[in-house]
Amino acid sequence: MVFKKMMSAFGVGGPSVDTVLTNPNTRPGLSLDGQVNLVGGETQANIEQVVLSLVTRVEIEGHDTEYAGTVEFHRMVVSGPLELAPKQQLAIPFQLPVPWETPITDVYGQRLRGMTMGLRTELAIARAVDKSDLDHVAVHPLPVHERILDAFQRLGFQFKNADLERGQIYGVQQTLPFYQEIEFFASPQYAQTVREVELTFVTNQYGVDVVLECDKRGGFLSSGQDSYGRYQVAHADADRLDWQQVVDGWLRETTSRYGSMHAGGFGPGPVGHHGHGRGRGPGMGGMLAAGALGVAGGMIAGEMIEDAFEGDLGEDFGFDE
Repeated sequence: MVFKKMMSAFGVGGPSVDTVLTNPNTRPGLSLDGQVNLVGGETQANIEQVVLSLVTRVEIEGHDTEYAGTVEFHRMVVSGPLELAPKQQLAIPFQLPVPWETPITDVYGQRLRGMTMGLRTELAIARAVDKSDLDHVAVHPLPVHERILDAFQRLGFQFKNADLERGQIYGVQQTLPFYQEIEFFASPQYAQTVREVELTFVTNQYGVDVVLECDKRGGFLSSGQDSYGRYQVAHADADRLDWQQVVDGWLRETTSRYGSMHAGGFGPGPVGHHGHGRGRGPGMGGMLAAGALGVAGGMIAGEMIEDAFEGDLGEDFGFDE
């Protein structure tokens, strides 16, 4: 028995954990439902707590380098202390709210190239090696996101890549410590003035802040520069507007203001640089201590999400396979 306890302390013959999602597909503001299945090991185990967390990969800039690190951005305790007898089976049901600002990973049923998302289960065991489980999660766009992304496609923009950048967007109320950039190659009608466009959604329960960064082409006697636009739309407008016309108007307005900052739809006040290390820093736009879902955004470097989560977006969105 002493030997078994010693082995259990090193993770041999200890309890196991397996989380089963009712449906791994979700949207910002909804939830992930499922249950955590525990099976006892060779000896009794004292479980301190069972925790679920959403994790993703974020680009993190150092002094001279940029690397991708795993970030935990939402966390919920689903069970406090409990005793698990040898070979005992226990199922713990849960409903995990998905933060409104959770980045989109899938569009039209295909994975956005560059995005990863997982649900991590942590089993904290007293005086023993902790156990963990990691499950694939797919976050699909809300209707207003879909309309805007579809408008970019109809305007001829070609998807390039998507990633998450650590930092805050100036002038936008943001609860998470990172934001998503969805990058497009310019469509032919904009190709004379724009090389690429980066699209950022910052979503809340009422609507979406849309931030555009247009990378201007340099001329014979001038270098390229970036221009920014910020716009606000309500969820209720998803089926009320001609989104191709709206997005085209945003792009034309944003590209007409190279060298200046513009805050479309927000009244006075500039929008700060939000990409590639410019204008980052805490408090610039005002951090919300708790959003509609009580999001806690902690940066935790850890193991990388498994490569199995990677996938390419298919032709439906004009993306490379």
